[in-house]
Amino acid sequence: MGARFFLAIGLLPALLGGTALAAAAPWEKTVPLSKRGAFPNPRPMRATYQFGWNDLVAATAEISFGEKDGQLQLTGTGGTIGLVRTLWRFDVQHLAKADPATLRPISMHQVDELRHKTVTTDLAFNPGGVTRTRTDTKAKKPPTPKSFEFPGLLDLHSALLMIRSQPLTDGSVQRLVVYPATNAYLATITVAAHESVTVGAGTYKAIKLDLQLSKVNKKRELEPHKKFRQASVWISDDADRLLLRIEARVFVGTVFAEMQSVHFTGAR
Repeated sequence: MGARFFLAIGLLPALLGGTALAAAAPWEKTVPLSKRGAFPNPRPMRATYQFGWNDLVAATAEISFGEKDGQLQLTGTGGTIGLVRTLWRFDVQHLAKADPATLRPISMHQVDELRHKTVTTDLAFNPGGVTRTRTDTKAKKPPTPKSFEFPGLLDLHSALLMIRSQPLTDGSVQRLVVYPATNAYLATITVAAHESVTVGAGTYKAIKLDLQLSKVNKKRELEPHKKFRQASVWISDDADRLLLRIEARVFVGTVFAEMQSVHFTGAR
């Protein structure tokens, strides 16, 4: 679903501004091993998005999605614009890969370019978890890879693929453990309603999802996210299940990502 969660998600954490442990915490028993649903994979596409907070558009992104070399690949580029860019220069490049049969993540590569430094994050997934390597041009020491163990762990790309593959009936709930970049989070997604929504790309019948996040700390305990309070996500209620809009209530107000255009580049 193209631009999907992830430049909506390479940029939203930016707008907001683990080590492997053996013992399982009690909450982990409440998270079933996620399995893909019967809904077909997205068809190849390109899309554009706007990002911002309250009524201010602060950034744009262009993404593409398709199957390449036997993998589902999401690529995207984005950055701040206008007045916001004069105050805060930020550009991002994102590449995420997932298995088309299981929707499990394979890898994620993201480059964040700020005014005075560049940060590169690489995630390598395996059946038991993820290994993360993060480099910073301002760092004085070479990066130390870190691991987080959790069977069925997802990144943002594969999490959205997994969610959109489900039936998504009103009131249904999905609990997933997601590793976007540097930490793991327990995500609870509830299907809130089926309704109409208007975005830059047009008016769509949509499925509204409510999202709650809890951070998994170094002791493998859940704790509240300090900046994130709650989010709503709208995906199209059709054969494509496009990511249409995200609204998140955070410490600075409401941040959003919204689809402005979409172009399909091949058959399903």
